[in-house]
Amino acid sequence: MAINEIEFYWRPGCPFCAILRGRLRNTGLPVREINIWEDSEAAARVRAATDGDETVPTVFIGDRVLVNPSINEVTDAVTTDAPELFDLAVEPAAQEHASRH
Repeated sequence: MAINEIEFYWRPGCPFCAILRGRLRNTGLPVREINIWEDSEAAARVRAATDGDETVPTVFIGDRVLVNPSINEVTDAVTTDAPELFDLAVEPAAQEHASRH
């Protein structure tokens, strides 16, 4: 199955989420941002991946789960597991205008 986006699970007030969100946006890679406080199924998915905790940021790239990753860990995982995402990357300025909820 082709991977067409990075799933970025976050919550308001999380400084680690804010840092990673900015760095992800700067890559231009396709990212779907999911607020676990607004989506109970998303919160459950994070808990299932983190031994019952709601640790964010949590990133899914296909079947790979990264908990509180650095931007380098994310881009390394994309390189390994979903290099096609680099072909889908857009200029960061254009991405700011896209809705990512």
